Amino acid sequence: MAKKKLIYSLEFPIRCSPSILFEFLSTPSGLQEWFADRVEQTENEFTFIWNGSEDIAEMIESFNDNYIRFRWDYYAPDEFFEFRIEQSSITNETLLRITDFADKSELKDQEQLWTNQVNNLKHRIGS
Repeated sequence: MAKKKLIYSLEFPIRCSPSILFEFLSTPSGLQEWFADRVEQTENEFTFIWNGSEDIAEMIESFNDNYIRFRWDYYAPDEFFEFRIEQSSITNETLLRITDFADKSELKDQEQLWTNQVNNLKHRIGS
C-alpha cells in the first residue's frame, strides 16, 4: 500500500485583484505565464509541459475568482492541489493559498518549489 502523503498549505500575499489572479491560476495562457513552459486544455484536462516532459491534471472543481482544484493523474483519489484566493480581513490584501500533498521527506522541497513558482507569478503580475 502506498504511504499516505501529508496535506499542507502555503499562503502568499499577491498585489492584484482576485479576478486577475484567477486568470493566472485557471487558464492555459495564465498558467503558462508562471507555472509551466506550455499548458494545453481539453475540457477539464490540463496538460502541463516542462522541458519536454508533461504531466496531466484534471480540473476537479472550480469557483470563479475564488478557487480551482486539480488532481495530477498520478495522485491518489483523495489528493489534489488547489489555488484558493482569499481576502485578508486585516489588511484587505489578496492572498493566494496553495494546498498540496507531499511525502514527508519531500515536504521542504515541495514548499520551496511552490515559493519559487509564486515568486515567478508575482513577477509576471507585477506584484
